[in-house]
Amino acid sequence: MDFTNINIVEILTIVICLVIAIVGHEIAHGLAAYKFGDMAAKNQNRLSINPIRHIDMFGTIIIPAALYLTSGFVLGWAKPVPVNLTTVMRNGGHKGAIIVALAGIAYNFILAAFAFFVLKFLNFGFAEAKFIYTFLAINLFLGLFNLYPIPPLDGSKALEYALRSFRLSSMANLITSLEKYGFIILVVILISPFKEQFFAPITYIFKLLRSML
Repeated sequence: MDFTNINIVEILTIVICLVIAIVGHEIAHGLAAYKFGDMAAKNQNRLSINPIRHIDMFGTIIIPAALYLTSGFVLGWAKPVPVNLTTVMRNGGHKGAIIVALAGIAYNFILAAFAFFVLKFLNFGFAEAKFIYTFLAINLFLGLFNLYPIPPLDGSKALEYALRSFRLSSMANLITSLEKYGFIILVVILISPFKEQFFAPITYIFKLLRSML
């Protein structure tokens, strides 16, 4: 890696967009749980928009920086907000649990849609347009990536609760049993020869997006 070619402005742009995307993602989970009577996130002040309360040194800074510097690929996460599923299930049932699981994804998609319409219908200079596109891309990617039904991604949680709502407990328990291996599974997929196939749906959506701008 030639560190003399590092673009500081580009790095700062990615950091700002990533923090907004992943911190808001976690707050959305907490707010959804709060709507179902769960005070866990609120009591620990995790509904605050102060990013310091949500930043995970490893997942928010070290991993994204290392990935960007070595491959140009950016992926990160914030500290998960505490969620008391017993309370959520009592007040909202499996539907409530699914809403909480998908709240972060919905947040990312809303921001991506907003950025798309701003970029599509308003005129900006090159620097501003590049920032907005980066903001759009990061939120869209995080939303799509989290839809994959692989622990610990949100899609796996939503699928688990959906299966339980249909009384398919054995399949739901299988997903739960994979949670402790989730990070390993993701790493194996990301370094496997099938990485391109894994990301094919996301790649297709990004190609479609670029054709629409």
